[in-house]
Amino acid sequence: MRFPESSHEALRERIALACRVLAVTGLVEHILGHVSARTGPESLLIRGRGPEERGLAFTVVDDVQQVDLDGKGEVPADWRVPSELPIHSEVLRARPEVTAVVHAHPPAVVAASVAELPWLPIVGSYDIPAARLAHDGIPVWPRSALIRRRDLAEQMTASLGDRPVVVLRGHGLVAVGTGDPAHAVAEAVTRALAVDSLARTALAVAATGAPLQPIPDEDIAELPDLGPAFNVAAMWRHLTARVEHEGPATPLRG
Repeated sequence: MRFPESSHEALRERIALACRVLAVTGLVEHILGHVSARTGPESLLIRGRGPEERGLAFTVVDDVQQVDLDGKGEVPADWRVPSELPIHSEVLRARPEVTAVVHAHPPAVVAASVAELPWLPIVGSYDIPAARLAHDGIPVWPRSALIRRRDLAEQMTASLGDRPVVVLRGHGLVAVGTGDPAHAVAEAVTRALAVDSLARTALAVAATGAPLQPIPDEDIAELPDLGPAFNVAAMWRHLTARVEHEGPATPLRG
């Protein structure tokens, strides 16, 4: 999979914007978290750390560079890959259909995972993507380690399996997208948001002392698949509008 230069640059911008979305929506805090997109069988674009790191809310295109799956590439001398690059590289190695990876630290997901709350479809029409994700199963990687090594990333990827998301206990989550990489970035972000929505609702219910109960299968059957035009494209337009309205005025390109 190779991209012409125009698509390559547009994808860098999409990743930078996705990082700002993660910040505006509260899926990340401060400087932790990253987004990547596949550019070839052995290469990816990824948000790394530049010399003037200011956090994901202020991500610019220059923060996004192309490297191979081992983190090597022709990059600026003062730029470096995130320490948890193996999260991205091992998912891309194991699942050729995956074209984007998001790693985020939503506080509600961290809290729900530490509390060992079950990931159940406790809502229906309130958040259809979240209900469908939970109904089909949200796996949990039980370790809270910083995933800096391939062996740890391989364990995490095994927990992910063929699912679109995995919760990392006491750490955060990993979400993936497939198909056109620009679409996949938006898809992975919206999936991360769905897990965060589920976590916040589960925490609110648990705080009342009430048990978490899944909605009936017959109600799940009444939840339509609204498709990518609504679940991803329309949601992405909303999210980027929020970034423009709520985020910093710093241009994506210097």
